[in-house]
Amino acid sequence: MHQVNMHEAKSQLSSLVEEVLAGGDVVIARAGKPLARLVAYEERQEPRTPGRWKGKVRVADDFDSTPEEVIAAFEGDT
Repeated sequence: MHQVNMHEAKSQLSSLVEEVLAGGDVVIARAGKPLARLVAYEERQEPRTPGRWKGKVRVADDFDSTPEEVIAAFEGDT
């Protein structure tokens, strides 16, 4: 793993991307604390197929109704 600080990452982005594309592992940090990982983009291997979840998901009849006590709690009327 290669950890670089934010300033170094900004000034050397092209070389860091090349490192990742070559299989390297780059972590971007601030004040020594890891914040983000730079990874290579991967194309989706299989095309999306519409309707793959048809018949597998059920939406409850009361999905879009909210109980009054929940609305009151959000509005501060508790």
